[in-house]
Amino acid sequence: MTETTSAEADGGFRSAGVSRDGAVAQGADGPQYAFGARRFGAVNWLGVWTLYKKEVHRYLKVAFQTVFAPVISTILFLVVFMVALGQDRPDVNGAPFVAFLAPGLVMMAILNNAFSNSSSSLIIAKVQGNVVDLLMPPLSAAELTAAFVLGAATRGLMVGAVAAAASAGVMAYAGTPMSVAHLGAIVYFALGASLLFGMLGAIAGVWADKFDQLALVTNFIITPMAFLSGTFYSIERLPGAFQTFSHWNPVFYMIDGFRYGFIGASDADVVLGGSVVLVLNIVFLYVSYRLFKSGYRLKS
Repeated sequence: MTETTSAEADGGFRSAGVSRDGAVAQGADGPQYAFGARRFGAVNWLGVWTLYKKEVHRYLKVAFQTVFAPVISTILFLVVFMVALGQDRPDVNGAPFVAFLAPGLVMMAILNNAFSNSSSSLIIAKVQGNVVDLLMPPLSAAELTAAFVLGAATRGLMVGAVAAAASAGVMAYAGTPMSVAHLGAIVYFALGASLLFGMLGAIAGVWADKFDQLALVTNFIITPMAFLSGTFYSIERLPGAFQTFSHWNPVFYMIDGFRYGFIGASDADVVLGGSVVLVLNIVFLYVSYRLFKSGYRLKS
């Protein structure tokens, strides 16, 4: 009987010049790789870019539903409030009521669509049983997190930009042009809010095992936070206890800071609001990463 060599015992890896752990060795024909070895640097840029494009193409294929439908909803809200209250409502924070209202509606569109993109992508993959297609490619937990969150933020920002442009057209037609007081604040709060709610959507999508559970988060957490955050009113009009409660609502700071970028006035300290958004982004980025890292409700 022929004695088995150490190379044969290793499945031929040593004969190819490659160790079991995926290390690279020089063979006669150049570098040799083990099956499944990561053949790139510290970051799989191609993998992240591919998954990001998949997330973007997923909602662009049904753009009338995912982009233009939310814009129509935003415009309907704006028009209804303009017709019902616009002429009789006094200025809010020194700005016409319509100019005060429009940024809040745009921010609501950003938040809802960023959350919806990442959460729906993950829950659909889990329900259809193809979530394994996300786990098998050589993508780390950080890379998965980045691709999903950036894809969600892109949708939120795209819907927000279209909604803002449409709102500006309606406001100009009504004789109240949309103004921009601080462009930096608009960009900061729009980007921070879309990233944050993209992470919240990813967390909800990982946690939920069916659409009913995801609807529970949307209907009882996301929607109330958005509507009770000063979107349609200044919190200065609220009684003291309700004002205190509003200051614990992180969505208030996103809408307030975003609105500040348009009208130049805010209900709260803009620096405080910016700090809240930054800290929450860091916290939820870590939570999202840990969920993907552990495989919670993804690998079982």
